[in-house]
Amino acid sequence: MTNLTNLLRQDVLGSRRFSNFFWAAIVTMGGVGFLLCGLSSYFKTNLLLVSDVSNIQFFPQGVALTFYGVAGSLLAAYLWLVILWDVGGGYNEFDKKTGHATIFRSGFPGKDRIVEVKIPLEDVQAVKAEIREGLNPKRVLYLKAKKLRDIPLTRVGEPIALSTLENQGAELARFLQVPLEGL
Repeated sequence: MTNLTNLLRQDVLGSRRFSNFFWAAIVTMGGVGFLLCGLSSYFKTNLLLVSDVSNIQFFPQGVALTFYGVAGSLLAAYLWLVILWDVGGGYNEFDKKTGHATIFRSGFPGKDRIVEVKIPLEDVQAVKAEIREGLNPKRVLYLKAKKLRDIPLTRVGEPIALSTLENQGAELARFLQVPLEGL
């Protein structure tokens, strides 16, 4: 976070998280392994160097392995592309000099890849924290503005630590001189 007298910038982590790299690597290994095993049974040649697959028949086991290998490889390609494009990454910038709040996020490629919302600071009514614990916890900061829905300011996916949420919300509310709701 950068906090100058007239500027507050909060970076938002997108899909380039450790957990996404971990799962993309696991799915890649599984998908490629299944695909090589299925193709080995078709070509009657061991393409998978770590184990012996000579006694797997192509029909029906090899067909199933090839199908799951293709599906796993396609899922892995999707996960790696989402990481490459950093879907959901961006920043929140609040500039008192220009009098605008800018919410910037990157999405999937296409004509609407960039999502950028500019709001006049005088339209900001409050900073709202939503905290829900339980099986599916939710910890999100929202910007409440006139004539707009609540705009989420925190990352999607993994819930952030409660202390981090409180600190970010308090710092932003203090900077904008608006109330902090929900805590």
